Amino acid sequence: MQYGVDERGYYGQFGGAYIPEMLFPNVEELRVNYLDIIESDDFKDEFQHLLRNYVGRPTPLYFASRLSEKYKTKIYLKREDLCHTGAHKVNNTIGQILLAQRLGKSKIIAETGAGQHGVATATVCALMGMECVVYMGEIDMARQRPNVERMKILGATVKPAISGSKTLKDATNEAMRHWINNPDDTHYIIGSVVGPHPYPDMVARFQSVISEEIQNQLQEVEGRNAPDHVIACVGGGSNAAGAFYHFLEDKGVNLIAAEAAGLGISSGKSAATTALGKPGVLHGSKTILMQTEDGQVVEPYSISAGLDYPGIGPIHAHLFDDGRAEFFGISDEEAMLAGVELSKLEGIIPAIETSHALAVFGKRTFGSDEVIVVNLSGRGDKDLETYIKWGKY
Repeated sequence: MQYGVDERGYYGQFGGAYIPEMLFPNVEELRVNYLDIIESDDFKDEFQHLLRNYVGRPTPLYFASRLSEKYKTKIYLKREDLCHTGAHKVNNTIGQILLAQRLGKSKIIAETGAGQHGVATATVCALMGMECVVYMGEIDMARQRPNVERMKILGATVKPAISGSKTLKDATNEAMRHWINNPDDTHYIIGSVVGPHPYPDMVARFQSVISEEIQNQLQEVEGRNAPDHVIACVGGGSNAAGAFYHFLEDKGVNLIAAEAAGLGISSGKSAATTALGKPGVLHGSKTILMQTEDGQVVEPYSISAGLDYPGIGPIHAHLFDDGRAEFFGISDEEAMLAGVELSKLEGIIPAIETSHALAVFGKRTFGSDEVIVVNLSGRGDKDLETYIKWGKY
């Protein structure tokens, strides 16, 4: 596969496992065992059972007629916002907690930005009766308060990251420190296609249920199993990896990624990694990240907590580097306007992360007979305070 991971954990020049020696046993245990476990029949049966009866899959593929009429093309929305917990994140946490059980782990840690991955992790820990600690940046805790309270109601301990920018990058740092100190009984559920191999591949595999369903659902409604374009937002990029997965090798499908340009790509307050970044190592893998001349990570900014990350997953770095995917930088204002537009045209209030993907329609034209699938990665309940503060609706 040109765009799949190789045996060393690389996508082209990106990926790998750049980890301290103290973390090696944890990561190696996963690397050696993950494929055998997730490809076993008993794992597949339990995973599919929970996706169907607990998460509520398959999620609908909805034809957005009024949005399509406005942009003079055929727009379908893959409704990941209808998953239990309100976003795609639970596909991955279900898979990883089943993996953790089979590795004999009894405790779970996670990091979260927008809080959706934290909620999804706390949810599956409650389901399986496992102890849960979630690290979250202090700033993100303030702007995503409802999700913090959800995690607590579900029985999780939420620990603030108070260093650096006090956002997702710093929460990830704290979670990795915790894991180094508790290797025997603890599994770290990383929430995106980031981190050392095998995490990017493992998370992409769990999220690939999205593109698998798109294929089947498009066959029913359009008589074809592939769209012309798939659009998804990218912070770390798990929802995009899931939506792209089964189309990676099909050059007839154009892949479009929307990044958070914040106050503008050149404003100094942005998270548009491909526009501003260069190759480097972050959180255990080589990828494209925003950094200074001497390699210090540049603090990202986005109105969306889930896209507020200075890098992207190595699979997306490879897609960008190879020209396989189009990348657009979407400003806060463009995203907010697109979110309100969907709300008023289709009666669906999207997560602000997802709104970045929807804003692509204001940046690019599509043919009237083209079929576009937008991965509607989450719902806007968690972002209501941000919508209210913004106020332009």
